[in-house]
Amino acid sequence: MKRVNQFMAAIAICITVLVGCQDTDHPVVPDIVQPTPCDGTSPSNGWLLKQINGWSKEAVNILSNEESAKMAILVSIFSENKSENQSFGPNGEYTAQLISTFKDLRQFWDIKSDNILLVAAHGSMLQDREKVLTAYKAEYGYSDEKANYYADSLATLFKTYPEYLNGSHPFFTFNGYAHQEKEYAGVGRIQDKIVFGDALLQAFDTLGYGDIAPQAILAHEFAHHIQYDLGIKDYAIPLTPAGNRRTELMADAYAAYFLSHAQGAAMEWKSIEKAAEVFSSLGDCLFDSELHHGTPTQRKVATEWAYKVASDMQQRGHILPSREFAKLFDAELPSIVKN
Repeated sequence: MKRVNQFMAAIAICITVLVGCQDTDHPVVPDIVQPTPCDGTSPSNGWLLKQINGWSKEAVNILSNEESAKMAILVSIFSENKSENQSFGPNGEYTAQLISTFKDLRQFWDIKSDNILLVAAHGSMLQDREKVLTAYKAEYGYSDEKANYYADSLATLFKTYPEYLNGSHPFFTFNGYAHQEKEYAGVGRIQDKIVFGDALLQAFDTLGYGDIAPQAILAHEFAHHIQYDLGIKDYAIPLTPAGNRRTELMADAYAAYFLSHAQGAAMEWKSIEKAAEVFSSLGDCLFDSELHHGTPTQRKVATEWAYKVASDMQQRGHILPSREFAKLFDAELPSIVKN
């Protein structure tokens, strides 16, 4: 059971946005999360667990390490510097869908977004030792000697454990990430990015959400860039369970508002229900974790609330400014987290 718990914790790390939260003009949110009824099982986690069925104990234990779960995403952050010629999905099957939605999101929201890159993370990237080396040095501040040691260790793990498929196993790309522009020693300034791992898209497609999950998750990650722009989210602020829950549920709401609005994706309620199921599947019961994303029920409720807001706004032919939407969400948040 401990091994399973470790791996589930690694999964939780793998599907979270690892950035901090800051509120510049809204009420301070308490740091502590009061637990609510919660079922931590989900179809998406179940899908990933099926992918490791039959693995050795050692192979499972090693992947409870946070760095291994993040490395493909980090390699993409530090090496993919153009949105052009990106391919999303194991066979590029989600590329057109994501590029079209990204264009629509830029037109819909009132933030500066021409500086945001949309890039992919493929497991095959982990075969490029120089890129892995750069990621270790830039993200963790490792010396050349230490970074070389870890890069060599990763390569050795791939040779030792065929279960990892040389980095192409879904575990390594079961993630999506909104990177905020930042200066890195030895690398320079890395601009705003949204990174999509192949397996995250593959999982939801297999589960029957291929028609909605790419747009929904992209809209959620784009929402984090709205939060960066407004100062609601920032690397410099320590993570807290309640703070992270707030920004994640808010990102669900931003996403659902765009998906629902007549001037956004203009989706009908049936599609929004599926989007709510996608976000719910990525919820968790890690109430004490600084990476807490809200429970499955809370994520569903946040999505449904935003649909109602969009339904009201579109009757007036109006798109809410992003800051005004955040204020409306904060007013509703106490009701959302009671669920």
